[in-house]
Amino acid sequence: MISLSSATQPSYLTCGTIKVSKLIIADSCKYGRRVAQTPGRINVEQNLVFGLVAKNMIKDSCHARRISVLAASTFPVIQPANKLSTYLFRTEKGGHVKVITELKNDKYRVNLEVSPLHDNDDDVIMSWGIFRSDSSSLIPLESSDSGISETPFVNKSLNKLSTELEFDASLAPFHVSFLLKSHFGGEKIEIRSHRRTNFCFPVGIRSGSPAPLGLSYSADGSINFALFSRNAKGVILCLFENKSKENPALEFDLDPYVNRSGDIWHASMDSDMNFVSYGYRIRNSGQDKSYEHQVLLDPYAKVIGEKFIGEICKQPTFDWSDEIRPCLPMEKLMVYRLNVTDFTKDPSSNLSKEVGGTFLGVSEKLDHFRNLGVNAILLEPIVPYDKQVGPYFPSHFFSPRNPLTIQSLKEMVKRLHANGIEVLMEVVLTHTSQTASLTKIDRPSYYLSTKNELNCAHPVVQQLILDSLRNWVIEYHIDGFCFINASSMLRGFNGEILSRPPLIEAISFDPILSNTKLIADSFDPVQKSTKEIQFPHWKRWAEMNTEFFRDTRNYLRGETLVSNLATRICGSGDIFLNGRGPAFCFNFVSRNHGLTLVDSVSFSNTSELSWNCGEEGATKRKSVLETRLKQIRNYLFILYISLGVPVLNMGDECGQSSGGSVNRSDRKPFNWNALQTGFAIQTTEFISFLSALKIRRSDLLQRREFLKVENIDWYGTNLSLPNWEDPTSKFLAVSLKVEKEINRDDENMLDGDMFAAFNGGDEAVTATVPPPPADMAWVRLVDTSLPFPGFFSVTGDSIPEMMPGAPAYEVASHSCVLLEARRRIDG
Repeated sequence: MISLSSATQPSYLTCGTIKVSKLIIADSCKYGRRVAQTPGRINVEQNLVFGLVAKNMIKDSCHARRISVLAASTFPVIQPANKLSTYLFRTEKGGHVKVITELKNDKYRVNLEVSPLHDNDDDVIMSWGIFRSDSSSLIPLESSDSGISETPFVNKSLNKLSTELEFDASLAPFHVSFLLKSHFGGEKIEIRSHRRTNFCFPVGIRSGSPAPLGLSYSADGSINFALFSRNAKGVILCLFENKSKENPALEFDLDPYVNRSGDIWHASMDSDMNFVSYGYRIRNSGQDKSYEHQVLLDPYAKVIGEKFIGEICKQPTFDWSDEIRPCLPMEKLMVYRLNVTDFTKDPSSNLSKEVGGTFLGVSEKLDHFRNLGVNAILLEPIVPYDKQVGPYFPSHFFSPRNPLTIQSLKEMVKRLHANGIEVLMEVVLTHTSQTASLTKIDRPSYYLSTKNELNCAHPVVQQLILDSLRNWVIEYHIDGFCFINASSMLRGFNGEILSRPPLIEAISFDPILSNTKLIADSFDPVQKSTKEIQFPHWKRWAEMNTEFFRDTRNYLRGETLVSNLATRICGSGDIFLNGRGPAFCFNFVSRNHGLTLVDSVSFSNTSELSWNCGEEGATKRKSVLETRLKQIRNYLFILYISLGVPVLNMGDECGQSSGGSVNRSDRKPFNWNALQTGFAIQTTEFISFLSALKIRRSDLLQRREFLKVENIDWYGTNLSLPNWEDPTSKFLAVSLKVEKEINRDDENMLDGDMFAAFNGGDEAVTATVPPPPADMAWVRLVDTSLPFPGFFSVTGDSIPEMMPGAPAYEVASHSCVLLEARRRIDG
């Protein structure tokens, strides 16, 4: 359909192929379920008898609705109307039929105008009926038991014929289907559209607009529905009057000639029709028709109801006034990854059942974030997902599950922002669960294969992803995204890796998304593995540094060269040197899949690169327990002393264990009582200390650029070069030196050089320490082999000099040491 006011040439819209004696006009109610179907899908061989059909009609309130038919001698002047729609059809005889529908004073008035059909047009009759769907039934009319009415056209100036129909607004929405009857050459003829079908147009539901996709509200208050499906044979808009009802109150079959533009199906209706939710049924052109009865969620739905269908409402308003977004530089981030439900679901959180396990529950734990020193939280996927396979198999991309969750998420974000904490989200945009509506709406367009792998190279998929990400930023003020399985976003139509993947490039330069944190994570939840790939970044994309995870775990279990550890400590230049820097390097030592941190030192697992420290699983052996405790401290120390963004995993601070299981389903909710244990107290305090140290020594530890060559020196045990290529060498030391431009006359200066030593071997090593700068002395900040509380110190502990000017320090087995040069205080 195209409006005459904007058309440069007529657009001919038709549907239905039936003889007048078989005119299909459907009923309005089937025990509360109203349905609508395009007559173009009617089998022309059906032998329907209108009288029989009318007798079989189900009696309901529709019978009481008034339908009046008026014949006008002149075509009335159309007054300003609330709603106006225009349709233009071409007849098989070459003439035209113009239809104008308007809503005024609770009445739908339909004006029809016919151009000359032949020389004698005085006896042209409109044979018509109204329907919603179901070619075997029709809406009965007061004027006709069969549901078929005949209305004559009358002459109008300029040899035009016109007539007018009027309907109560309460009857809408419905279709009007009609044929023209006339006499020519003494014979009675029937005139159809140029497609040899019935003329057909909607009343109450208009053609609508193909943009934007999803549900939207027009300036006049009408509601627009738009759905992409290139391969659907038919699309049925399902409308619900009650959220608790299983079946829709109305199913309206979208006419491909009126309600389709290209590959987008669309319709609009008045907002006062009192429908509360909506979905779609899809008629498939392929062999699989098993799901055609299912009401599917709109992929663009912003608010999702109880029955997993879209709600007909605007997104809930929220007061963002007085919000202050942290806008932290990337290099300043210290991230805590958590699962929203598991974080506060356990009764030990001391939150009410209404708050525990929700976004508001997260915001109630601000003190815990402050204690750890984190300034950003990374949420595991929060969109609807298939619970049988977990949150990394989403069913939808645009919204949490219900309006209450929407409000609480926004409240959480606002409160965290007020406390200087950014909110990042993990998103999975490369595949869906089998339950996702996309699998049924248009699988050939959205997917690469039968494994529910999205075709990220397809423009429609790209638009879906971009629109969903923008929605999270605009509506929820999300600060950034971690893209799980990011390597699959680089694939083309045939599965090949693209050097310039259009989706990655579009996100990189999007005016909204390019200003957020963009983090690529190549972990593949489907294969449960991490894919190695050089990620195209355009100097905008950070990455979850899997190499840091591997080399740190391998070093602490004695299975890698010290050169690999050195590369990770100084910012993984092998990955981030090409135009980025350590600020784009997100380091982690444990993940939300695989072994937890405490399990990685309690169980030996080759695929997880873990070492049990001498005994598998639970033990009472003191030596094993001491080694495990040192190893956990070592992991945290290396994580924070290295250049890059540290990422903590929920529960590692209190020793959360899954009993050695790598299955995510075996992860338990966060136990808040565990924070009172001795292990959790010292670990939490150590993390807090390391966070404060990273901030205080941001000149060396929080850098956007790599350290200069002259500001970093590597040593072996006696200040010689490390044994880079010796697999038996387990000792490494590094000196981080401040810039020479720093004013050393400042009496309050505490930012002298730093010296760190790492011993991954089974024997203690006596390491020579380089001389400190003039008028300064080394103090010990960390020694992971010492007992709590002495293994770290904010003020620093003095160390003895074994020989003048060249002190030495004994680094115990499986331990790390950190020294800092401080100004000598005389007297």
